[in-house]
Amino acid sequence: MKAPARQTFARRLFALALSAAVLAGCGLESGGAVPLSVGPGSIEPVPELDGVRITVGSKDFTEQITLGYIIEFAMTAAGADVRDLTNIQGSNSTRDAQLDGQIDLTYEYTGTGWINYLGNETPLPDSQEQYEAVRDADLEANDMVWAVPAPMNNTYAIAMNRQTAEQTGVKTLSDYARLVQTDPSAATTCVETEFNVRQDGYPGMAAKYEFDPAAVPRQILQTGIIYQATADGTQCKFGEVFTTDGRIIALDLVLLEDDRAFFPKYNPALIMKKEFADAHPEVAEVMAPISARLTDEVMTELNRQVDVEGREPAEVARDWMVSEGFVTAE
Repeated sequence: MKAPARQTFARRLFALALSAAVLAGCGLESGGAVPLSVGPGSIEPVPELDGVRITVGSKDFTEQITLGYIIEFAMTAAGADVRDLTNIQGSNSTRDAQLDGQIDLTYEYTGTGWINYLGNETPLPDSQEQYEAVRDADLEANDMVWAVPAPMNNTYAIAMNRQTAEQTGVKTLSDYARLVQTDPSAATTCVETEFNVRQDGYPGMAAKYEFDPAAVPRQILQTGIIYQATADGTQCKFGEVFTTDGRIIALDLVLLEDDRAFFPKYNPALIMKKEFADAHPEVAEVMAPISARLTDEVMTELNRQVDVEGREPAEVARDWMVSEGFVTAE
């Protein structure tokens, strides 16, 4: 069912203002040039994409930016005229920019689409069912097309360092809930802004595991700071993390088991407006083998190279694409 005309108009007015702010912040009119040059590999020039202008967007964290560059290098090798609009602040800003036509392609997560964009409160525990549900609902409601997702699942988790694990005996989120109820001062938890308010974040987790979120001493930190603060164990005994983040391994963090299966599946899929997908079906064909190789292990390693080794996301994305034979370096 289409959104009512009044809501659609209001949303588009907001999106236009948002896009203008985003572009003004970037100092660009329609995105920048792809930062590194690549040539064809197993991805060969596609005549139907020759010179087609494609703007690629992403959110503003390491994994998303890296995924955005992966799309850009693939489309460049296929012959498209690619513009870079990665690093947009926040999920909703990125979504609105795409609905408004400011960006053509991005990787989005099935759980985010189902809960945050489509307004569902209960995720589907099976990855394929979750994908099919969001694919069908978003197409009907918003004319958005979801391609087949990657196998990786970048879901939320709560982490701790090994000393905290030994001191508290916490292994699962049910254990964490009991700790909150018996000794809330020992459960100091650091989260980022979105997780603190999202229904697939802290409030929903508290409801699922039956504890009062107001009882937990929480600090709001930037995503990147949470990992080190949790590893140190003084400011944060527990911290919100993403399961494919390379810093989990690098900092020897311990993930709490989601024993009630609360957190949704977050498989990334290439998404685009139906008008674009109908005009350029070759895009999904080019991207399909790339998505198929994006496993948890692959993405964790790419994230580690950026967040631990300090490499640039564009270089990490290009080098992986070259190592897989998708493109060649120029």
